[in-house]
Amino acid sequence: MRYQAVHKFARIAPTKVRHLADLIRGQFAGQGLTTLRYMPHRGARMLEKVLSSAIANAEDRGERVPESLRIIECKVDGGPMFKRIQPHARGMGFVIRKRFSHITIAIGSIESPVAGQ
Repeated sequence: MRYQAVHKFARIAPTKVRHLADLIRGQFAGQGLTTLRYMPHRGARMLEKVLSSAIANAEDRGERVPESLRIIECKVDGGPMFKRIQPHARGMGFVIRKRFSHITIAIGSIESPVAGQ
């Protein structure tokens, strides 16, 4: 079974969170929470909240030990941008892009294929 949680329109650039998502992808859910808890990044707090929400979703749907499930999908996609103009030299304008991101984490059990088929 697959359980997921999504945080849309997170006010952080996706490039700042992707390297943290790469660290926890494939780990057990409990181990991923422990990994994120001791990281000093702001993006780690956001990933930690989404992962704990996915664990709570699994527990709510009847999973007995949700911390033993693996993180099967952890992706950070780009969202919309606020665009601001900063005055620049000779009457030009410089565009500042304030980026948003969509964080998706899915946990579940990995079924091994049956031998001989």
